Amino acid sequence: MEIRTPRAAGLAAFLTALAVCAGDAVARAFPFGPRRRGVNDLSNQFVPYHAHLWDLLHGRGDGGLLLDWQSGWGTSFLPDLGTYLTSPFAPLVGLFPRADIEYALYAVTVLKTAVAAAVTAALLLRMRPGPWWAAGLLGASYALCGWSVTEATYNPMWLDGLIAFPLLCLVGEWVRAGRHRLAGPLVVALCWVANFYTAYMATLGAGLVLLVRLAVAGGHARRVLGRAALTVGTGVGLAAPILVPVWLGSRYAHPGVTREFAPADWTDVLARLMPATYGFATPAVFVCTAVPLLAASLLFRRDVARRERLLWAGLVATVAVSMQWGPTHLVWHAFATPNGSPYRQSFVLAGVLVLAAWAGLGGVLSIRPDTASPARSARRPLGHGLPDRRSVLGGLGVTVVLGAGASASPQLTGWGLALFAAGAAVTAGAVLAPRRAGPLAVLLLAATLVGQAAATTAYADRERLARLDDYPAFGAADVRRAAALAEADGWPAYRTDSGLPRVAANEPLLLGGQGGAYYSSHTPAVLTETMTALGGGWTSRGRNLQSLDNPVTDAVFGVGARWRGGSVVRGDAVLPLVTVRPAGPVPRYGPSPFRNQELLLGARVYDRPAGGACPVGRDVLVWAPDFTGRVTLGDRSVSLLGGAPKRRAAMVSLGAQRVAGMRPVLTGRGDPGEIGCLDRARLRAAVAALTATAATRVEVTDSGIRAELPPGARGTVVVAAPRIAGWTCEGRPPGTYGGLIAFPATGGPVACDFRPPGLRAGVGTGLAAALFLALWTLAGARGARRAGGARTVAAGGEDGRDGRGGVAGGDRAAAGSREESARAGAGIHAPAGG
Repeated sequence: MEIRTPRAAGLAAFLTALAVCAGDAVARAFPFGPRRRGVNDLSNQFVPYHAHLWDLLHGRGDGGLLLDWQSGWGTSFLPDLGTYLTSPFAPLVGLFPRADIEYALYAVTVLKTAVAAAVTAALLLRMRPGPWWAAGLLGASYALCGWSVTEATYNPMWLDGLIAFPLLCLVGEWVRAGRHRLAGPLVVALCWVANFYTAYMATLGAGLVLLVRLAVAGGHARRVLGRAALTVGTGVGLAAPILVPVWLGSRYAHPGVTREFAPADWTDVLARLMPATYGFATPAVFVCTAVPLLAASLLFRRDVARRERLLWAGLVATVAVSMQWGPTHLVWHAFATPNGSPYRQSFVLAGVLVLAAWAGLGGVLSIRPDTASPARSARRPLGHGLPDRRSVLGGLGVTVVLGAGASASPQLTGWGLALFAAGAAVTAGAVLAPRRAGPLAVLLLAATLVGQAAATTAYADRERLARLDDYPAFGAADVRRAAALAEADGWPAYRTDSGLPRVAANEPLLLGGQGGAYYSSHTPAVLTETMTALGGGWTSRGRNLQSLDNPVTDAVFGVGARWRGGSVVRGDAVLPLVTVRPAGPVPRYGPSPFRNQELLLGARVYDRPAGGACPVGRDVLVWAPDFTGRVTLGDRSVSLLGGAPKRRAAMVSLGAQRVAGMRPVLTGRGDPGEIGCLDRARLRAAVAALTATAATRVEVTDSGIRAELPPGARGTVVVAAPRIAGWTCEGRPPGTYGGLIAFPATGGPVACDFRPPGLRAGVGTGLAAALFLALWTLAGARGARRAGGARTVAAGGEDGRDGRGGVAGGDRAAAGSREESARAGAGIHAPAGG
């Protein structure tokens, strides 16, 4: 590796980290100030999942890689692992204290962004020669694109896709050169395992780049494309042990939001090309102004072949237009419009813009003929290859037109327009500056890049808080709450629920316990349906399930302790995790959650008040799933947030009725729902009756559950866990009892094992891919040895030299051919008229 590649990579990484941290510091955002960073899925998914990973790495989590006992009463963990935690950077959070999990995730986020910059800088120098400082600046420009600093920063798993695009383009370069037959598929597999979603988009983008490279350089395109297909197919096959369970996890998941794609106004698209803009439903395609200017200057470079200029321009236009057209939009997103921002492929456009800018900046390195040594001629550039005045002014004109086209967009900001104009002026001046002013020009370009990216970061930090849900950082109060829950933990004798008030989704992973709250792209449909039938609440159209604080469901699911009102409270009627129910029909849920809870429990415990008021001493519960407002009983008040189809309010308890005739009062809007009056004495009696025939000992593992039943137990064994796909009990797939795992009791010990659907098929596919890769690599090595032997024989001597001690003619021809191939692969062209 030439010394300029580490220099370029180091510069790119440094500038990237500097810009991200500077932007957050200017906005006074976490960790540099009081402004919250945790919005939407960052707090609801990524922080809790990384906290759970921390627990697993330190041997403290309930469950393992296959089964998560902490969320949703027991869910499949491998799909969540493959979706949120298989990045090679994720385990780094284990090096931090658990209380600093948000600091750890921030550090990982900055590190990923810096690595993306470094890899891109190395890729640019691999694709064609050029100034190392320019490769560093352009690498940082890619990593600091708007998609990275405004969207991926709170979806840190997407940043693995930011790294994947230049990595996969590098694999394309290897394929073109016929090199690294083993490493290529391994890199593909790494990218797809790290984050399959953005890796898919990055693979499409890298494939388009490879097509352009082949069209520019010519050669055996069919053979190269065949190698590329084998490389990608083998790499994806190696990732199958993760990918197949993830895919099947999505199939069994509760359906999310279905959206129709609506393209953004082109003026908004152009506005988002500028710094300091933000829009959730528009593409975050900002890159440093130097990038579009240099990319546009390529069109005006007469010293670059017309074919190459048109191909790079066509690639940029194709990717841009494909983001706005419905059919190609679906192709980019694996044929499903995403729930949220519809422009998640924007980083690919940023990447191809940077590659086009590199072509415009590097241009042609003219070759000075050397009659004494033709081989040395290829290594003696006449000039630095920067674009001339005509090209720069042409690129500046295109940049001005882009800015004018964005002027009608309401998303354009004054700061953004000013920074865009200043960046264009600085870039044009720096490229055209005299050679003696080179260091100053580089410094100005670096300052422009950092300034624009930092401003975009700071602007997005503030705008996100105004437009998205935000959550407080994990703090000292949460540490105390987690410690109290850990002290009360009695798993598996009983569950501990992290309870209310709710900090964020996936609280059991963040705070501890084994509760029902759960939020994932893989939330099982059976879990959502069961929780809904029992009066549970949710958001995100049923994928973000909330903890259900209810005495009956606590009894059924074995919740013996929960956090409520600032302390841990103990339950007085709790069933073991495994019970035996009398043989008979299984529960069939109806519209009333009060009745559904009784069916699951097997006893009548609720009364329906005729006049809306419960008898004194009974617990008052209100179920109003579509109501938004407050429900009050005397001096007790609880808020409700409902409204289908996005949200559903959970059944709430207002405590015991203390005054005869007092009714709950609902203040707000929506259907007032139903009222139930719970008889605690009846509930305790029902629990006692079921406990008498329940399991006497329960053991849970990372992939199953074991239980000892009373001798002679007969009926239906019910495990207080959702009957998700993947369970086998006593060697057979279990049935369902009100959405829970159920199978016939035979007396004595029973066992259930869990294997995520698709794991066996995925492992088999991965092994087959590994075998193919080994055979393919061996075949390539043998072919290379045979070719080397043939060249030695053709040279006429054992050492490949003629009798005069010079290189034999055959080797000179081969060397010349390799030199031409290297120059073509690097984009070096003979001077015009050559």
